[in-house]
Amino acid sequence: MVKPAFQWPLRVYWEDTDAGGIVFYANYLKFFERSRTEWLRSLGIEQHALRERTGGMFVVSETSVRYHRPARLDDELIVTAALIEKGRASMIIGQSALLKSEHGPILLCEGTIRIGWVDAAGLKPARLPADLLDRLETTT
Repeated sequence: MVKPAFQWPLRVYWEDTDAGGIVFYANYLKFFERSRTEWLRSLGIEQHALRERTGGMFVVSETSVRYHRPARLDDELIVTAALIEKGRASMIIGQSALLKSEHGPILLCEGTIRIGWVDAAGLKPARLPADLLDRLETTT
């Protein structure tokens, strides 16, 4: 049974928009990053402490993003994160940015992000720590 996606609320500020008051396309990747970080925190995984304890860290190795509708200044969004696939050294996270609406959420942007695990000192691929994989097991 798949658990529902993690949801993180976000409001669009001036700094997120272009001159027309529309969210700059690259900022969706920032929104996704923040949601993934909060998702990990909700699982008891704090990335700085994880790096200190294991000597490893996450890196983004691939992204695919599809834009459906624009978000605008002051919009309230819901940014999601859900584990789609995990391997020994990487995982794929499905993400979306939804506009809060009185008629229900409206899909604005969706994508997948492949996150690799590397040795922090040499940035060489490494196996995900077993205890981390165990925590991620609870999300699928």
